[in-house]
Formats: sequence, structure tokens, C-alpha cells
Amino acid sequence: MFQSFEDASEGRESAGRIARLREALAANGLDGFIVPRADEHQGEYIPASAARLAWLTGFTGSAGSALVLRDKAAIFTDGRYTVQVRAQADGSVFDFVNSVDTPLSDYLTAHAGGLKIGIDPWLHTIGEVGRLRGILEKVGGELVLLPNNPIDRLWQDRPLPPTGRVSVHPDRYAGASVGDKLRAIRAKLARANADAVLLTDPSSLAWTFNVRGSDVPHTPLPLGFAYIPATGRATLFLDHQKVDAALRSTLSDHAEIVEPMALEATLGEQVPGKHVLLDPQLAAQHLADVIRKAGGSVVEGEDPARLPRAIKNPTELEGARSAHLRDAVAMIHFLSWLDGQPQGSLTEIDAAKRLEEIRSQIGEREGMPLRDISFDTISGAGPNAALPHYRVNEASNRRIESGSLYLIDSGGQYEDGTTDITRTVAIGEPTEAMRRHFTLVLKGMIAVSRARFPVGTRGMDLDPLARAALWQAGCDYAHGTGHGVGSFLAVHEGPQSISRRGTPVLEPGMIVSNEPGYYREGSYGIRTENLLVVTPASDVPGGDLPMHGFETLTFVPIDTRLVDPELLDKEDAAWLDHYHATVMERIGPRLGEEVRSWLAQATRPRHATRS
Repeated sequence: MFQSFEDASEGRESAGRIARLREALAANGLDGFIVPRADEHQGEYIPASAARLAWLTGFTGSAGSALVLRDKAAIFTDGRYTVQVRAQADGSVFDFVNSVDTPLSDYLTAHAGGLKIGIDPWLHTIGEVGRLRGILEKVGGELVLLPNNPIDRLWQDRPLPPTGRVSVHPDRYAGASVGDKLRAIRAKLARANADAVLLTDPSSLAWTFNVRGSDVPHTPLPLGFAYIPATGRATLFLDHQKVDAALRSTLSDHAEIVEPMALEATLGEQVPGKHVLLDPQLAAQHLADVIRKAGGSVVEGEDPARLPRAIKNPTELEGARSAHLRDAVAMIHFLSWLDGQPQGSLTEIDAAKRLEEIRSQIGEREGMPLRDISFDTISGAGPNAALPHYRVNEASNRRIESGSLYLIDSGGQYEDGTTDITRTVAIGEPTEAMRRHFTLVLKGMIAVSRARFPVGTRGMDLDPLARAALWQAGCDYAHGTGHGVGSFLAVHEGPQSISRRGTPVLEPGMIVSNEPGYYREGSYGIRTENLLVVTPASDVPGGDLPMHGFETLTFVPIDTRLVDPELLDKEDAAWLDHYHATVMERIGPRLGEEVRSWLAQATRPRHATRS
């Protein structure tokens, strides 16, 4: 199994740990300390050795932070984790703060006047440090950059840093050579008037040098840094335990590989008098300080690998299509199996395990093994499905009972692509409220799928399409509508998103998820998710401007038992019938007779719609 179902939270230990942290802060003349969920690379995916927030608070979600002051402590999470954080962290120790309603900046303004607040400059970006410093200065406080993280001294059983083996990602899947990618990056350096770039995002390192790793759960990333000068060989900073002779030989024309501990010394030798590009939203403040101390200057600009990584080349797009067809075969096998089980006989863990088994079997059968799941499967029944980022464990495990909804959000990592799909399934007879909310969510998903939009459109411009039907009914959901997806890389990849904060322009070749939802706390949750590719702008008959659109990658039936046809207009119903006909056409021939028969029933057309 790629997924563990153990309850990893240690919230019961947080009172003692907070007390010891306060003692350490006081000894250093500090009034507080900020603990982000971050490592030195500022990514969403961190190794166990960097899980300081979880160790201190018990909260294991994928986004959040804590502020520890002398007389109070607070945890900041968004709406995805409102229930989870209260279940995992000690409410007698922490205030629970919604980070959307009250950002850390507002909390500091209200509570940190005149205080000295410490941070680990390895764990905060250049942009974050500038904002924090400005906030504290306005209220008479001070931001102190610490040379050592006090939590590391208190964390006696801290895991060792990961040493997962780094492997070559073949050009037949990457679609472009390392040399081609380096030339494109160096062209960007010239335009930015920079002499070099320091890549700090492991996804950019992996993409640029066509390598993959295994340092973080479910995402094939090698944790490391890359220094790329405008001329000459690059330097990769990777633990020698991760690198074999074959990899060194493959990359020898393009890069020298040295130990991460040599990073600061190497920068000290190479950057004097140089203008070094750093992404202020991704690079740690510590790295900017090292470059400046060595006599270099920092040019702030976007990571030059980020946008080309997001815009998939033709080979990557073909890989994504193949991966999703394969994954659809697995999902349809799973859904047909689930439909045939006695109601109440399965638990959430049973279902998650079975789906992983099926994905593995289908991958082996089709000659493209499942390398990993792309994230911990969200397998939620009844009220657990109302937690958008629920992670089932042995303590929370529920039976999938009659009269409930079951939500399964999962994905696979294959060498040719990364998948992500959510389906919500009726177990027994759904209520009218369930069908109504499911259909409102479906209407939003269809609206995004059908969208045509002009060149220059941002994700935030499309986000209301997914919410409009829910808004009309007085409902909404507390997460984005869609995120970018990598190519055998991170299942959450920027810069693109469909969300209220989605300011980057949507470009042809970008892959985004489309996953509106609805969550009734204590009762049920609903989400329907397909992945889409932005298509090139093309003429619209009778129109004035060329328009982008979306190509759907995901071909798995939607549970029509949960659809209220009275809420669908003709265009909605036509889209759903056409989608299901396409699912049957593309996936049916890849199935055995029994599962194909189930699919034929699941994709039968529906005609009863309102005008």
C-alpha cells in the first residue's frame, strides 16, 4: 500500500511542547515565534523531517501556520480544515483562527504590538518576510531572523531527512531535452538582466533536469536546489545518497552534482558581483541573505521554469490523455465493484485499499505500472465526506452505510501523467436534499467544462461559473474550484488555478482541475471533479474574437441516481448525455463484459429536463 491509515496526530503532547518552546524563546529574548507548515523549499509537499507544525500542534493538514506568544497561541487554517484542526489540536492550548477571515497579518497587528517575533528564515519566503517585517514595524514590534530553529532542538525523535533515489525521467515522457529547457531558461535570464538563477522549487529542478525522486509522499520530487548560470554548467545540490553513477553520467554535460551542505559555500564562490534571480514567492529569505552577504545582488522575478512547466508540451499532453484513459478503466472497475457490495459491508479504508489494488492491477496489465497514488485518498462516508480534505485513519474509519453519500477523491502517479478525480456516489436511496445539492454542484462543473473565454482570461474570471447555481440557492464551498496538475509531478501545481485568487492567465496546454463542491457539516459532502486542458483560442461561428475552451481528460461516469433532472436545463442535460456517451465509447472497449455492462447502465442517457 502507498497509503498509511495510522492516526499521526500528536495533539495530546502539544501543551508540554508549547511550554518548552516558550522557555526557549524567553531565553533568547523573544516574545513569540511563527511556525509555518513549510520546509526549505516552501512547497506544499514536505518530508516528515520538516513537519514542525504537526509536531508542535497535532494538526496534520497540508496548509496552515501557528503563532506562539508568551500568553497565547493560535493556529491559522482555511475553511478546508475547520473541523479537522479542532479534532486534532488542543483547544485549551490554541485559539483556532480562520486564515481567510483573520489572516496572520491581522492577528499580529492586534496582538503583537511592541513584541519581538522570531522566525526561521529558511521557512519563509522573501515576500513573506517583507510583509511580516512591515506589519510588525507598524505596531512597534520587531521581526527577528533566527540562525537556528528552536523547535529542532526540542524535537528529540525528529526523523532524518529523506534520501530517496533520483532517477532519469526519459525524454519520451518529458517531451523536451535538458539542453532545450536550459536554453529556454537562459533566454529568460537575459530578458531579466540576471546572470544566474537559483531554483528552489523541487518541481522546477525535476522538470528542468528531467529527473524524478521520492523524497516526499506521493509526489516524485527530489529535494534539492539548482544554480543555473547564464553560461557554463549548472550546479545541482543533491544528497550523494540519492545519486548513482548513471544519473551523474546522464547529466554530466549540463550539471555538476554536489552535496546540499555545500550550497552556501558554492554561492559564496559564484555570486560575487552577479545578479541572481530568485522568485520572492518561492525562495527562502535565508538564500537572499546568503547571496547579498557574498557580494551578489538579488533580482526578484518569477521562477523561469514555473510557467513552461505548467504549459504542457504535446508529448506531455499525450501522456496525460493516456494516463487518464488508463485511470478511467481503474475507476470504473472500482465503481462497479462498489455498486455490487452489500450496503454497510465496507468501511472507508476497505474502499481506499480496493481502489489502490485496482489501479495497480490495471497499470500492470496495461504496461504502465502505478508508481504511487498522487495524494492520500480522500475516502469519506456520510459526515466524513463533509470534510473537504478528510484523511481516513483507523480511528475515524466509518462504514459506508445505506442512506448516505460516499465521496472518493483520488489519483495515480504514472510515468506518463498524474491523475486526480472525485466522484460522489449514492449508497441506497438519496434524499431530495442530497439530489438537489449534487445537481447544483454538477451544474457548476458543467458550466466550467463548457466555458469559452478570450485570450488573457484568468482563473478568477471563471471561478464564478462554478458557483453561480449554488449561490442562487444560498450555498457555496470554502475551497478553490481548480488547481494546476503536473506531468508525473505534483498533483497541485501552479501558477494557474480556478479560484478567487487565480490571477495567472490561463494558457493553452495548462491542465486544471474542475471540482466544485458542497459540504453540509455533520451530514454529507459532495464534490465532482474532472481534469481539463486549456485549448488554443479558435474562432467561434458568428463571433468576433477567438476563444479558448477546455478539453476534458477524465472519462468516468457521474452517478445519475443523484441528479435531479428538473434542475438541469437543456444544455446541461445535453452535456451530461454527450459526456456519458463519450465515456462509453472510449472506455467501454477496454473493459470486460461484466464491467462494460455496468458502464452501459451507468451511462444511459437521461431526457427529462426542464426547458
